[in-house]
Amino acid sequence: MKLCKCRWIWLVATMLALLSGTSVAETRIVILDFELNDIAGISPTPKEELERTSSLGPLLRDAIARNAEYKILPITQDQQAKASAGFGYLLDHSDEAAKLGKQLGADYLVVGQVHKPSFLFAYLRIHLVDANSGKLVGNHYVEIKGSTKKVTEKGVANLANYIDEIIGNLEKLRTSPGPR
Repeated sequence: MKLCKCRWIWLVATMLALLSGTSVAETRIVILDFELNDIAGISPTPKEELERTSSLGPLLRDAIARNAEYKILPITQDQQAKASAGFGYLLDHSDEAAKLGKQLGADYLVVGQVHKPSFLFAYLRIHLVDANSGKLVGNHYVEIKGSTKKVTEKGVANLANYIDEIIGNLEKLRTSPGPR
């Protein structure tokens, strides 16, 4: 008798979760490490800029992971390097980025680059690629002035909000009923 009650409770809880709109499935995202496009003319590139660039991928992964609807899939530097034919390749070739995302089991892949035309400011740039269609579904950049941790984190939060908004809109389109 207890077994039946447990099954009944489980069934009711499952039905309530489904009716409340709670999604069991998570959107899977791969976020690549950012590349640095430093054209500021300072040679060699300052150590702080290299450190900031290497922090952006992990910061964006953390910002996106805070949303329970997303699952951040891991990628190694070796996997990213093997998929790229050189600097900026995956940013410029959404179809190749999508192949990498699909290979890793992702729904979306984020390719990022720091474009640094001056020592005073930089642009954090991302492309959001649909791993299933191979299409570029989002392109966004944020200008950050200075190199403090707080400014960088604010720029990354802006990117995370953009990614969340675009994916949310795409998922609504996929699940909404067609024309009647």
